[in-house]
Amino acid sequence: MPRSDVTEASPYIGRFAPSPTGPLHFGSLLAAVASYLEARANNGRWLLRIENIDPPREQPGASEQIVSALERYGFEWDGPLVWQRDSTEHHALALQALLDQKQAYWCKCSRRDLASAQQARVGAVYPGTCRDLGIAASSNLAVRVRTMNDAIVFDDRLQGLQSLSLEAASGDFVVWRKDGLVAYQLAVVVDDHLQQVNHIVRGVDLMDSTPRQVWLQELLGYRTPVYAHIPVAVHADGSKLSKLTGARALPLVGVEKILIEGLCALRQSPPRALLEASLEEIWQWASANWNMAALTGLTSVTANETTHLP
Repeated sequence: MPRSDVTEASPYIGRFAPSPTGPLHFGSLLAAVASYLEARANNGRWLLRIENIDPPREQPGASEQIVSALERYGFEWDGPLVWQRDSTEHHALALQALLDQKQAYWCKCSRRDLASAQQARVGAVYPGTCRDLGIAASSNLAVRVRTMNDAIVFDDRLQGLQSLSLEAASGDFVVWRKDGLVAYQLAVVVDDHLQQVNHIVRGVDLMDSTPRQVWLQELLGYRTPVYAHIPVAVHADGSKLSKLTGARALPLVGVEKILIEGLCALRQSPPRALLEASLEEIWQWASANWNMAALTGLTSVTANETTHLP
């Protein structure tokens, strides 16, 4: 099991960390609501971090749209808004620590090299081509972290015990990109550590990232947060609601009804009387009645459903 200093006595610190690749949609709202209410239910802090570490994928104005939407829906975060790009120096220090420990190495493999190697294997598993070559540092190379055959194990509060061998599942993975940008996995781990985040509530679509992040936490000597992966919102055909599948931006009018739909999708069964309530009253009810255990074992919920109104 991963090392963790998180106990019931530890002050609860959670977060919501959207990427500015587009506006928030209904699936984003579910993650925000669940993480927010779980923090409030535990008398904890809820932080907001904009993960703006990938300029090529950022949508102009998306960060401002995200913040405006959260404000319109009545979210209140604790402390200042954090921009992930401001942590670049800390990301670089963590990278250097991994390199100094010989837990990471420079990789010159191109996409063509990887495609050729994967054609000879089953699945997209990095074959370790550069692992022991001792390639010198260069601005146009990636950095990969070494993985192992031993299973990474963590106990998810909603999805149960999880176990994955990273070496078998993906092989050594990238923590620093060829274009000089920090990779998502390393940036998230470093920033959660900097902000002392010890509880992470997010979509089950990110479950595959968690073993990689737990591994990096172990290598860097960070404590491992408590994880809870909530179900993702899906379309009627079962496809995940996302920007790529045409998810619409959260409406900024009629937010009370949308928030109630979110609570229904999260299996909170709000009373019909809330349909006539103010936004503040809806949040008061949700905070007083939040029950994350209702999501245990669920991996998907249908978007925009109100079938759980009693």
